[in-house]
Amino acid sequence: MLGRANYIALVGGGKQPKFPQNKVIIWDDAKQKAVITLEFRTQVHRVRLSRSRIVVALQNSIHMYAFSSPPEKLSVFETADNLNGLCCLGTKVVAFPGNATGRVQLVEIETGNVSIIPAHGSPLRAMELSPDGQVLATASETGTLIRIFATSNCARIAELRRGVDHATIYSIGISPDNTLLAVTSDKSTLHIFDLPHPLRDDYRNSPQIGTASSVHSIGSIDETPNQKWGILGKIPLLPRLFSDIYSFTSAHFETVDDPSIGGVGAPYVPIPGIPGGKAAKGIIGWLNEYTIMVIGAGRDGRWERFIVGTADDGRRHCVRNGWKRYLGS
Repeated sequence: MLGRANYIALVGGGKQPKFPQNKVIIWDDAKQKAVITLEFRTQVHRVRLSRSRIVVALQNSIHMYAFSSPPEKLSVFETADNLNGLCCLGTKVVAFPGNATGRVQLVEIETGNVSIIPAHGSPLRAMELSPDGQVLATASETGTLIRIFATSNCARIAELRRGVDHATIYSIGISPDNTLLAVTSDKSTLHIFDLPHPLRDDYRNSPQIGTASSVHSIGSIDETPNQKWGILGKIPLLPRLFSDIYSFTSAHFETVDDPSIGGVGAPYVPIPGIPGGKAAKGIIGWLNEYTIMVIGAGRDGRWERFIVGTADDGRRHCVRNGWKRYLGS
């Protein structure tokens, strides 16, 4: 959906799709009709809209159009396998996987200039662009680290540690004021981090921002209160996990598995048109600077609302404030 405008991008999916999976339908809700149709040779995995662009993610390519009638194709970029349809569209840049494992392509919309970020050594699993377009957060299929990059110069400015064991990242979300980052995974845990930002004084004034050692300077005990291991983070030669930045709070959310067709014990039947064949879980949406929605689809589809607040002792926390099953029987 395009912000709060009346345009919605529709793609066929599910067990009985209304539209083909290789077509993008731009629906004008005010006129109650389709105003733009884009057809491709392969399945569409994601669509992003802005007031000037339509970006379509296929398995191995990204297609960019001018948002006009008829739409004008502006460029096509090759990518590595992108079954999750990873793509972030801001007002000035668009980010998506590169054509090599773990890399990100960052394209300036106005000029078309392309920058390559070697983000991870394993395939990308999730990425998110901050509302102001200044920060890009990425995660790989390993699921232990969230890496933070400045879009102005592609420098890595921080690493945030979700945990030490492997996890499948469901979603990354950045708060409207660009200060907090939320992450969900198949561990059924919502993690909240302070988001390093290159335009804030506490990070901009660091002499090591933009260098390979900037991660360690930002993660030092004197500057960051969210180190899990305390004084151990200062001891040289210990594994890096002792000095990494951890979330300042976390909360449990529900990830109920959908029953197999045919009942318990029946073979699993993937859902057509959906990455991995399973209904999405743990999708993050920020309502405001302190309210987070976590949404899951499927037969047990539900939303959960979480509030980030501060306790009497000054410690920040995240508590569930409400939930509703909107698709369950």
